[in-house]
Amino acid sequence: MTASKEHLLWMYEKMIEIREFEETIAKVYMEGKLPPHIQKGLAFDIGGGPVPGEMHLSAGQEPVAVGVCAHLRTEDTVVGTHRPHHFAIAKGIPLKLMAAEMFGKATGLSQGKGGHMHLFDTERKFSCSGIVGASMPPACGAALAAKMRGKDWIAVAFFGEGAANQGAFHESLNLAALWKLPVLFVCEDNKYGISVEKSEATAVPWNADRAAAYGMPGALVEENDAIAVHEAAGAAIERARRGEGPSLLEVKTHRYFGHFQGDAEGYRPKDEVAELRKHDPIPRLAAHLRRAGLLDDTADTQLRAGVGARVAEAFEHGRNSPYPKPEDALLHVFA
Repeated sequence: MTASKEHLLWMYEKMIEIREFEETIAKVYMEGKLPPHIQKGLAFDIGGGPVPGEMHLSAGQEPVAVGVCAHLRTEDTVVGTHRPHHFAIAKGIPLKLMAAEMFGKATGLSQGKGGHMHLFDTERKFSCSGIVGASMPPACGAALAAKMRGKDWIAVAFFGEGAANQGAFHESLNLAALWKLPVLFVCEDNKYGISVEKSEATAVPWNADRAAAYGMPGALVEENDAIAVHEAAGAAIERARRGEGPSLLEVKTHRYFGHFQGDAEGYRPKDEVAELRKHDPIPRLAAHLRRAGLLDDTADTQLRAGVGARVAEAFEHGRNSPYPKPEDALLHVFA
């Protein structure tokens, strides 16, 4: 499926927005976590600063999110991973609500009680989880609900290549194929399951090949390229909307930060990230837009300025919003 002018420009803007958001939270997250702000003798205080806890960033993996979500409607369901920001932004989650949630504020998506790995938006039908492989069963449930209601809505489950070795992967693909559910399984292959290389943990070179075992199409995108992802995802999503069942899409992508912020990344070759950044997908898409006459210096500068202002406003909102009231601690939880 050839990307339209509107989709190309949307993908470019969203990729810049995701990158700006990730690079901003990377700086904010480190506040109060390194000397001299912490107790003597500790090198990294994960509980310090305005954003305590773990933080998993997706800079570099933007093509997977925008290439898929460009085809989606509000009614379609997306279930993300523990590294969820690019999916959430591409699905249309407001930046202010996301930022406030990460700061633990009452104006956040879950009133500040979920944090960055638990972003939920029922209006835009987005959710995520810190559990590896946990995106696939809920996506099957959403797809089943759409099918039972006679809707042409679809569900998308994003997951990492490490999750393809979980039982939930095989169980979900089997069930989706058996019931011909309108679900797209999208595997982000960023080479590492935390610190373990894919080649050391997975018996097959490509997880897309596993689709054949469940009687569904499997497609592989070997380049970290938004247009290539858009094309492959479009065909699978159209198939699902026609009632022809699920598909598995694997995309070879790259994360520029560690598994989590504070990760020493000793498992990576010294110059790996620098080499990957030479093939950054954002300048690559910009070059395509320029060749097509869809982007020039003035438009690019204006676009980036607008994105920067939105991200800055979102983080200011997050910092300045109030914390939840202590007496509300037991609200919005299962008894």
